[in-house]
Amino acid sequence: MSIEEIIKQFEPVQHNLLNILHALQDRHPQNCLTEQALDETARYLKLTKSSVYGVAKYYTMFSLEPRGRYIIRLCVSPVCELLKANQIMAVLEKNLGIRAGETTSDGLFTLELSECLGQCQEAPSMMVNNEVYNGLGEEEVQRVLVRMRRRKKK
Repeated sequence: MSIEEIIKQFEPVQHNLLNILHALQDRHPQNCLTEQALDETARYLKLTKSSVYGVAKYYTMFSLEPRGRYIIRLCVSPVCELLKANQIMAVLEKNLGIRAGETTSDGLFTLELSECLGQCQEAPSMMVNNEVYNGLGEEEVQRVLVRMRRRKKK
């Protein structure tokens, strides 16, 4: 589906900006927003490119840089930190061979930090794309990574 086809699924009104940006990013093979996507969105909504770019830069859920097929967001809020999110980070970094903000060389995983996933009652938590994982321990993290790697092969 082209950028134009994705954008035209939405009514050309400003309050659709976030929905359009999410749709564009979700359908991009590297989970990011391209300059062309921002340009076409601005034109379609009759906004300045800088206002669209500003929104894309403001919200941490958007990326202007290529990312992996699976975006892992580890919660580092105070509750998750107290419940050993740092240990989960160490497991992720060891298993993926990357640090927060990096993407694996095969383009499969990007590791990011999140201030809060709203899952404090079941901390520590992480998201992989739109799927939430709670009450994490080392074994659960490793199971999730194995599942994601298997999906790659399909």
